[in-house]
Amino acid sequence: MSMSSPLCVSSCSSPSSSDSSSSAMPPSVPVQTPNPVKPASVLRFSFNQDASCYAVGTTDGFIVFKADPFAEAFRRNFSGGIGIVQMLFRCNVLALVGASKSDRNKVMIWDDHLNRCIGELLFRSEVQAVRLRTDRIVVVLLHKVNVYNFSDFKLTHQIETLENPRGLCEISQARSMVLVCLGLQRGCVRVEQYATAKCNHVMAHNSSVAFVALMDDGRLMATASSKGTLVRVFTTMDGSLLKELRRGSERAAIYSLSFSPTGRWLAASSDKGTVHVFSLKVDSRSSRTSRSQVAETNELALLSLSRLSFIKGVLPKYFSSEWSVAQFRVQEGLQHIVAFGCEEDTVVVVGSNGRYYKCQFDPVVGGDMTKLESHNF
Repeated sequence: MSMSSPLCVSSCSSPSSSDSSSSAMPPSVPVQTPNPVKPASVLRFSFNQDASCYAVGTTDGFIVFKADPFAEAFRRNFSGGIGIVQMLFRCNVLALVGASKSDRNKVMIWDDHLNRCIGELLFRSEVQAVRLRTDRIVVVLLHKVNVYNFSDFKLTHQIETLENPRGLCEISQARSMVLVCLGLQRGCVRVEQYATAKCNHVMAHNSSVAFVALMDDGRLMATASSKGTLVRVFTTMDGSLLKELRRGSERAAIYSLSFSPTGRWLAASSDKGTVHVFSLKVDSRSSRTSRSQVAETNELALLSLSRLSFIKGVLPKYFSSEWSVAQFRVQEGLQHIVAFGCEEDTVVVVGSNGRYYKCQFDPVVGGDMTKLESHNF
């Protein structure tokens, strides 16, 4: 058996269930503990599929917050902490991976309404990430991506990848699933189109891929390399390069990439302490540049390039990529993730230091964003 093959797939029964003596391995359910005396440490955090909420795994359990408007929704305490928590939109089902070494190879499907585990997946190696749809569970291991039916936890697809310690993988939420993950070559991204059973391999970068994002409908994909200077936008249908966006000139660790719901904007965050918003001017329905959007945002494109155009001829490749049109400063060196808010032209930023920000950018003038809210969660 492969080292990353699932060891056990089982349903979690209620503690009072009469079939507790079944021969199937019973999953271990973390014991809920009293509220801690000292504050918990943040381990990992992520937005849900529509960025209406974000969930935080901590050394004491997990906390779910409403993203916009900001509010704490609920928190649960688990012995050993929760290292990965993935929401399924705003319903009561979450995927949890424990923080303790003995629990990092298990994915627990938790029903918060029932207050119990309803299913568990066990592996021989540590789980790097989990992605959810209403019909699929995707588990990312160090060298594999496993796809399961949500209804019966049966393995339906297994993909070999390069070493993937960051758990890079995204899935669309449209009716026909699109999955993007690392390929088997450095700089390559694999795109699985499940509706057509078609697989594309996109050579996105010369160096290693450090981050990948997918538009909700699965039509557009954004990637960043380990250098962190460029972000590239591709169509998933045929792997065509649509945009090359420049975050900066210095190396950086990209922590998040996020498409706006319409595909007009892309937000990015890194360890350099700046959140960027780029104008895409791409019509995702046709995967071609939209004339109306080009006209509407032409001024933004000029603003992005005109300031440095006097030496464009000296460094043509450097200045042929488009720069961000709006920026927001956060604490440098910390992990921040970004998503678009409910209101038009707003973004929500969440940091590993427990800070929440809601900002607004000017879609015409660009420049520094306006901070609308900030909270310490």
